[in-house]
Amino acid sequence: MTDGRQQAAVRLTRADLDALPNYVPGRSPADLARELGLPEAIKLASNEVPYGPLPGVVEAVAEAVAGVHRYPDMGVVALRQALAERYGVDVDRVATGCGSVALAEHLVRATCLPGDELVYSWRSFEAYPIIAATSGATSVQVPNDAGHGHDLAAMAAAVTDRTRMILVCNPNNPTGTAVRRAELDRFLDAVPDDVLVVIDEAYREFVTDPEVPDGLDYADRPNVAVLRTLSKAWGLAGLRIGFLVAQPQVAAAVRKVVTPFSTSMAAQAGALAALAQADEVRRRCALVVAERERVGEALTKLVPGVPASQANFVWLPLGDRAVEFGKACESRGVIVRPFPGDGVRVTIGTPTENDAFLAAAEAALS
Repeated sequence: MTDGRQQAAVRLTRADLDALPNYVPGRSPADLARELGLPEAIKLASNEVPYGPLPGVVEAVAEAVAGVHRYPDMGVVALRQALAERYGVDVDRVATGCGSVALAEHLVRATCLPGDELVYSWRSFEAYPIIAATSGATSVQVPNDAGHGHDLAAMAAAVTDRTRMILVCNPNNPTGTAVRRAELDRFLDAVPDDVLVVIDEAYREFVTDPEVPDGLDYADRPNVAVLRTLSKAWGLAGLRIGFLVAQPQVAAAVRKVVTPFSTSMAAQAGALAALAQADEVRRRCALVVAERERVGEALTKLVPGVPASQANFVWLPLGDRAVEFGKACESRGVIVRPFPGDGVRVTIGTPTENDAFLAAAEAALS
C-alpha cells in the first residue's frame, strides 16, 4: 500500500483510539514451549480453571454443533430461564452476552452518551477503559487504596452530574481484593439513584470471606446491576458466555443493544449442561481456594504486601519490576501476566503448576 493510501486509511478511524491500550490476552504456552525447546509450558496468565470441561458439557456442545447451519435462539430463553431459577430472580431481569465483559460494554452503551462519565477503580479490569472509550464515555479512574483495593469513599466523591455508571469489580481483577458488606452498603447509600452501579462478580464463586457480600443481595435496588460469567469457575472460557441480573427495564435495554445472536448455539448448550454440575463446580472451587491459600502464603515470604485474594489468582505488587519478573518466569516455562509499573497477576493452577511457578518466583526474586 502506498504512503498516500496508508494515510487515507488512518483517517478512516478515530484518532483518539491511538492512545487506547490494546487488551492483552494470555500468551500461547505452545509458542513459549517451542521457543524454549521444552515439551510444554505452563500458562497462569488468563484466570482459567485448569480441570477441563465439566461433565456433560462436551457432549452437549457436540450435539448443538450438528445444528450450526441454523441461527441460535436470539432470546436465549432456555438458558435465561435456567439462570433465573438458579439465582432466584424473575427471567425478565436476566440478560446474556458474549462474556460479562460484553455485557459491561452493552450497559455503557445503554446508559452513556458521549461525554457522560464512567467511574471505576484503577487498577481494575483492563477492559474498562477500552469499553469507555469505544462507547464515547469519559473514564474517571479512582486510584486503588493502599491495600490494592477499591477506595469506595473516593469513588463516591468522584460522582458528578455527568456520571451515568460506576463499575465495582468484586473481587477486583487483577489484585484479588474484595469489597466488604459494610463499605458497600455505605457506598450504595451515597450514590445518587440516577447512577447505575454495576457490580462485576466474574470471580464470585471463589469468595470465601463471609463479609464479602453476594451482589445479588443488592439486585433489588433500582440502580444496581450484577455481572457474572460462566468463563471462570464454570469452565466455559472458550465458549464466551456471561449474564447479568438487573431491574427489568435495565435488562431489557441491554437485550435491545446486544449484538444479535451473540450468545451462540454451542454456548447456550454448554451453559445449560454446566449449570447442572453445581456440586462439581463447588468441589473444583474448593481445590482452587486451597491452592490459593498455599501459594499466597509462600509468596508473602518473597514479596512484601501481597494482598489476600478472594479470586482464583494472586497479585504481586512488584511495581517497576513487574515486566522483568514476568520474563524471568517465562524463561522457566511459566507464563504469568505482568502489568507494567504495577504488578503481576498469577492464576492458580494445579498443584504441580503452582509448584513450578513458586520455583520460578523464588529464582527470580532471590
